[in-house]
Amino acid sequence: MTITPLSPDALLTTTRSVRKRLDLTRPVPPDLVRECLEIALQAPSGSNRQGWHWLVVTDPELRAAIGGYYRRSFGAYRTSGGSAGSLFKDDPARAATQRRVSESADYLSERMGDVPVLVLGCIHTPGGLPEGNQAGLWGSLLPAAWSYMLAARARGLGTAWTSLHLAYESEIAELLGIPADVRQGVLIPTAYYTGETFRPAQRQPLDEVLHLDRW
Repeated sequence: MTITPLSPDALLTTTRSVRKRLDLTRPVPPDLVRECLEIALQAPSGSNRQGWHWLVVTDPELRAAIGGYYRRSFGAYRTSGGSAGSLFKDDPARAATQRRVSESADYLSERMGDVPVLVLGCIHTPGGLPEGNQAGLWGSLLPAAWSYMLAARARGLGTAWTSLHLAYESEIAELLGIPADVRQGVLIPTAYYTGETFRPAQRQPLDEVLHLDRW
């Protein structure tokens, strides 16, 4: 296994959501996924609880079932006013980007079940979901999921951050035997990617979102 020699800044700015460029035909070695998850376990968690759990799904029938739920959820999302393609239509520059994002999301929704590895990031919630602000709970899982994606990028794997499967969280939990006190937070399709590399995405200027001392 070869780790791509990326600087920290290059790794952080070129880890993109990969959809159309996921190689659906090339198997991903289980040990490579384990290595990425070992990196993920170094992420911070509230009170050092480390309540995360990771389901690595490679069984074709299970992947197909999860893909079916994802596709159904995506269909509802696609027609909602909050979908990527529905946003920023009055801004020509951003609208073009949103169309590309929407097209790639459409592509992934039809092929989620074909991706060689599906990683579900979950967290133990023994008392159920907390009332009110849940930032502390999810902040103990999501940094680790992002670390997994960074580790995958450095090892030649493409990933995408998705959560639309959560519309069918209970059905997927039953499918995979996830206990009632464990909640899902993210579904990360993982595969080798096609092409050579990635470049930083176009983002809003920092000064449009930066606030010093007061809003």
